[in-house]
Amino acid sequence: MFGFDSYVAIGDSFTEGLNDGLPDGTFRGWADRLAEILAEGRPDFQYANLALRGKMLDEILEEQLPIALAVKPDVVTLCAGGNDIIVPGADVDAVAARLEAGVAKLREAGIPVVIFNGPDTKYLSVMHVLRGKVGIYNAHLWAIAHRHGAKLVDMWAMAPLHDRRAWSDDRLHFTPEAHRRIALRAAEVLGVPVGDDWREPWPDSEQPSTWITSRRSDLEWTKAHLLPWIRRHLKGQSMGDGLSPKRPELAPLLPLEQIEPTAVTAIPTEPLRDPVRSIHHHAS
Repeated sequence: MFGFDSYVAIGDSFTEGLNDGLPDGTFRGWADRLAEILAEGRPDFQYANLALRGKMLDEILEEQLPIALAVKPDVVTLCAGGNDIIVPGADVDAVAARLEAGVAKLREAGIPVVIFNGPDTKYLSVMHVLRGKVGIYNAHLWAIAHRHGAKLVDMWAMAPLHDRRAWSDDRLHFTPEAHRRIALRAAEVLGVPVGDDWREPWPDSEQPSTWITSRRSDLEWTKAHLLPWIRRHLKGQSMGDGLSPKRPELAPLLPLEQIEPTAVTAIPTEPLRDPVRSIHHHAS
C-alpha cells in the first residue's frame, strides 16, 4: 500500500507505551497503534517493539539498534535520549551526537527512520523546569533529521499535548488518548492517510484548575510518584530491571479482540533513576 511491510520500534517507556494499558496487563501505546494503522487490511505486515522502560540512550543503541539493523525493516522509529538529558549536569550536545550516530547507522543501511522530539513541558507543574533542556535537544533533533534524511514527529508543536489531560498522573507518561493522537501524527508524517484528526480540540473541561487544586495536585503527585521514585533510586532499583521487550521479533499483529485479560491489573509507573534526582533537585 504505502511501502511498509515491516516496522521496528526502538526506545524507552514512551515507545513501550506507558500508560496506555491493555487487558492483559501490558501496554499498547502509540507505536502499537501506528503499527495497527500500517497493518490495516494486510495480514502479512510484521511488527517488533524492542522498547523498554528506563532505558538510557547508550543502552538503546547497544541493545536494540543492532537488532533493527539486522532485520532491516521498511521503517524504524527511534525515540531516545530523554532520560539522559534531564540528568543534572548532562551534556545535551553530547547526547544528541550519540543519537545522531545511531540515526546515521540506520540511514547508511538504507532504513527509513522516524525520530521524535520532546513535548513542551511549559504547561506541566514542576516539570516545566525541564523545558530549556528539551528545547535545546529538539533543535539538535531537527538538524539531525535534516542531515540524514530522517522524518521527525514534532511533538513540541502538538497543541493537544499541552492539555493536562494528555498526561498521566505521573507527569512523565501519556494517557491513552494522547498515545492515539501521537500515532495519528506519526502516520501523517509517514504519508499514511488516517480517518481521524490528531488536532481535534479536547472537550471543555468540567473541572477548571485553581491555585488550590493545583497545589493539592502537586502534593499528591509528590507523595504518589516522586517520593517512591527517590526511594527506588537510592536503592539502585528500576521497574525495568528483569523485564524483556514486549515484541522482541518481527511478527504479525494480534488483533486487539484476541488479547485476553490476565490477573495483572495494576499498571506500573516507570521509576526513572537519574531523572528522578533531577526532578527532586528542581522541586526542593
